[in-house]
Amino acid sequence: MKIGVAGSGAFGTALATSLARNGPVALWSRSKDQVADIRQNGRNSARLSGIDLPDNITATTDFSAIADADAVLLAVPMQQMRGVLTANSGLLGQKRLVACCKGIELKTGDGPISVISQTVPDAVPALLTGPSFASEIALGLPTAMTLACSDATIGRELQKILSTETIRLYRTTDTTGAEIGGALKNVMAIACGAVIGAGLGNSARAALMTRGYAEMVRMAVVLGARPDTLAGLSGFGDLALTCTSDQSRNFRLGLAIGRGEAFDTSITVEGAATARAVAENSKPMNIEMPITESVVALLDRKQTLNGVVSQLLNRTLKEE
Repeated sequence: MKIGVAGSGAFGTALATSLARNGPVALWSRSKDQVADIRQNGRNSARLSGIDLPDNITATTDFSAIADADAVLLAVPMQQMRGVLTANSGLLGQKRLVACCKGIELKTGDGPISVISQTVPDAVPALLTGPSFASEIALGLPTAMTLACSDATIGRELQKILSTETIRLYRTTDTTGAEIGGALKNVMAIACGAVIGAGLGNSARAALMTRGYAEMVRMAVVLGARPDTLAGLSGFGDLALTCTSDQSRNFRLGLAIGRGEAFDTSITVEGAATARAVAENSKPMNIEMPITESVVALLDRKQTLNGVVSQLLNRTLKEE
């Protein structure tokens, strides 16, 4: 059983490391330097420093080397996935493609399942999501995640081949719910980071997480998802992780905003683009997304944090 992983960032390398304990893994990268580092030193020092990679990971810059795998994991940033798939669509027909990114495409408002379906129409799209920090996955620390695939039979097959001794997968056919949970929890993590960075306290963070979760469910249901999906690992589970740890890049961006500090723009923060896409696409659907809109206002520097907090606290009182 061979697994292909597209993307040698921290998460792609971590998934390759975990799955290599089951069998051979081909890891594709755009970076010749990263491939050379993995081949020569057994490490991806640029993205996952200090982790020794298993010998049965084959690093390559040749996309065709991963296309013959039993499943191809797409561990590239959400905003880059369409380009990668379009460039390699001829190699991926009828393949089982598993998106491992969490976000909404800024230009189209599409999630990863839709992007796969549009770019490789005869492929079988799936999504791997849930609470998972790259460093912990690579170290073999335990977690549980969601495998979402609308084809229940293929979902079961993927569940078996992608589960490891330390990653327990639960499956669902509700791909929309899994997408929305994974995408919007990043937005809420930015908001929670800003609250903590500004010194507003853990009570404020807990309140924000709770109302943020309600916002996630509200949008997911309008888009046809099942509410119980958001109560699982792809929603509540991932929300709890990313809103409470500075290992989350989204949370760290929020911390910087709350502290009034600069943030390294070279770091991929999926929640920033997702917030803008969701805020724009929720308007014609008349979905109330006050926290998401507040995050966009902070990112675009249209409001101060004090102004955003005051605005949220002074919204019309209502039942929970």
